[in-house]
Amino acid sequence: MTTATDRITTLEQVLAGLMRRYQERVPDVAAIARAMVHDGLIESADAIENDHIAFRTMGVPQLGIASLEKIFLHYGYQRRERYNFESKKLNAFWYSPPRADLPRIFISELRIGDLSEEARRIITSYTDEVVGDPVDRLDLDNADEVDAFLHRGLWRLPTLADHRRLAEESEYAAWVIYNRYYLNHYTVTIHNLPQGYNTIADFNNFLEGHGFKLNDSGGKIKESPDGKLLQSSTVAEMIEAEFANNERQRISGSYVEFAERRPLDAFAHLPVHELRREHRREGFEAGNADKIFESTYSTQTGKRG
Repeated sequence: MTTATDRITTLEQVLAGLMRRYQERVPDVAAIARAMVHDGLIESADAIENDHIAFRTMGVPQLGIASLEKIFLHYGYQRRERYNFESKKLNAFWYSPPRADLPRIFISELRIGDLSEEARRIITSYTDEVVGDPVDRLDLDNADEVDAFLHRGLWRLPTLADHRRLAEESEYAAWVIYNRYYLNHYTVTIHNLPQGYNTIADFNNFLEGHGFKLNDSGGKIKESPDGKLLQSSTVAEMIEAEFANNERQRISGSYVEFAERRPLDAFAHLPVHELRREHRREGFEAGNADKIFESTYSTQTGKRG
């Protein structure tokens, strides 16, 4: 019989697989860690706290949030608030982890019913190849099987023409049609870093001092109305993508996010060394996330040169 402890162990293996491939595709991950070690913020990359990881999905019946969330619910995550991104035609939920040192998870999906008939036709020509919910066929207690699933193609390799057409209407759709479930980003926790680096403003200065390009959509700092959740992100890495018929083009890959969670009013009096996760602002903010999504959009990736 599989125990809760067994499932946590499996989850840790799945998360390690996600991070391993993510780091291979996003050189900024290792470069930021090296800069943090070099400047004495941390002793090693292992000391970085991961606030959350994020996935993008297509909102079709056999896929989308309802499918992907099953994996993490199995490991003890709990679904929390729902978010709506009207202009980007997205829904999302965040999920709290079964243990406080594990990352939160954020899963979004494209409401393809809100797209044009042509865009819907393009998307479903690919997603219709997935017959039934593929997660239902997985042994979720087998870390290798889940890891392989999250990194394999769910449909045929898209054509460059289809990718370009989708990007005209939804850059999110174009990203997912090629990248599928690859980790969209992970998030460095800022507030527990040494003084002088433990605010988003200070950390952004550190990043730009080392030459990293930041998403400036809505400003480089995205701040919640209550002032307790501040976020920023790099501009996504460009990757050499191979499309059907051996066509190639550089497209947006993944990026790195940064989060500062300030204490709730009831705990603002506590010394910094006494503040724990439950004392700080939880969840997410739609206004912040709306701009963070644009880290993969051409208006931002064009800044990488």
